[in-house]
Amino acid sequence: MSIQIKDAQDIEKMRIAGRLASEVLDFITPHIKPGITTEAIDKLCHDYMVNVQGTIPAPLNYAPDGHNPYPKSVCTSVNHVICHGIPNDKPLKNGDIMNLDITVIKDGYHGDTSRMFFVGDVSPHAKRLSKITYEAMWKGIEKVKPGATLGDIGYAVQSYAESAGYSVVQEFCGHGIGKKFHEEPQILHYGRPGTGLEIQAGMIFTIEPMINQGKRHLRMLADGWTVVTKDRSLSAQWEHTVLVTETGYEILTQSAGTPDKPSFK
Repeated sequence: MSIQIKDAQDIEKMRIAGRLASEVLDFITPHIKPGITTEAIDKLCHDYMVNVQGTIPAPLNYAPDGHNPYPKSVCTSVNHVICHGIPNDKPLKNGDIMNLDITVIKDGYHGDTSRMFFVGDVSPHAKRLSKITYEAMWKGIEKVKPGATLGDIGYAVQSYAESAGYSVVQEFCGHGIGKKFHEEPQILHYGRPGTGLEIQAGMIFTIEPMINQGKRHLRMLADGWTVVTKDRSLSAQWEHTVLVTETGYEILTQSAGTPDKPSFK
């Protein structure tokens, strides 16, 4: 496993890319309301990235081994879609929840982040799923420091989500990131404390738990990208890109509209 330890120049470039990715989410927030299509959201985000920010949408035509090229610039995962939902012409309706996953490339470096959005009036149980998923991500982030292990992160996420009655998707995980979209190491959102790779200062990776209201099992749709819950229960996801500092962590995907860290009261 080849882990990229970032130097000061890499880190500064990643701060810029991360902030820009988060600013796409800030930009699109007022547009997400009943009646808009995910296709329209994709176009708005694409135009903002390319024409305003001067960034490249990393997902567009992204084709890892064995995959068809991804056809859009963002991922829009609505309701029971776990991840990699492809934008389409179906309007969002009142009560929908959606994860919007943004990855931009700026000066050769990737910034990767996602947020949950509520479309109109959303049920209390959908709001709770989003809230617990956000808090579970933060439980993982708070374990990040040199000398901790990746298992510490996974256990923190899993134990928090499962104690709230939810399940953790195991087939998809966080990842190292930098000049490449997906680098080592893989960041599992489940695990045992004290196991796995030891975390070192200079690592940069995403923490992006996918939490299901029902069982954790999934299936892939025929398009080769869209992943849904097998039992059609709701799924939620949040994502930050995190730098390991000498004493802890720094969130790289922050902007004016980034939600605050939870207080866990």
